[in-house]
Amino acid sequence: MSDRSKLEYFKGILDAIPSPVFVVDNDVRIIEFNEAAAPLLGQNPTIALNLRSGDALHCLHASEQGCGRGPDCGDCVIRNSVAHTFGGRKVSRRTTRMDLVRDSVTREIYVLVTTSPFVYQDKHYALLILEDISELMDLRKVIPMCASCKRIRDDQEYWDHVENYFKRQLDLDFTHGICPDCVKKLYPDLYVKLPSQEKVAGTNVKPSAPRVPTQKTTPS
Repeated sequence: MSDRSKLEYFKGILDAIPSPVFVVDNDVRIIEFNEAAAPLLGQNPTIALNLRSGDALHCLHASEQGCGRGPDCGDCVIRNSVAHTFGGRKVSRRTTRMDLVRDSVTREIYVLVTTSPFVYQDKHYALLILEDISELMDLRKVIPMCASCKRIRDDQEYWDHVENYFKRQLDLDFTHGICPDCVKKLYPDLYVKLPSQEKVAGTNVKPSAPRVPTQKTTPS
């Protein structure tokens, strides 16, 4: 396989990754990026090449003095994660909030930052992966819940069941068991038959439906 074919092969792998991925140097300058990263870079993504990530992504803190040069850049999780990866040749995973400015509008997003080292033609680089976890972080905020029926109020002021809310927000499915207190309250006959450890730790035993006695019929 020629060098050109190898580059096309690895670029194809990079573009197949659904999350934004950047190849950066130790100053967080962008050497390459995949298709998923292109929308973060504006209408002409190729001008981001050789720019530091904060400049390319239009980070609020890089707008005046440039990425890595502002007073807030010392606490930048992206820059510090890349430095950690280059310093110890280790993978780093951390979450952070980013304030991105586009068309004079500041947008706040939360991202999971992953950096991983690699070597190509005797030069050291890092993969920088940015996964948008804003929806997950929103769920960490206070969720309005009814004190009686335990339904959750969404942004449209609609009260929905807990299962439906999380299914819609995070595509989570639920399986149901029954806790020891409810077994004792609703099915006392079943509760006394449970092993003692299940009375403390909980149980997934699903009570069977009550048996209905059948009436014997005499053949005519």
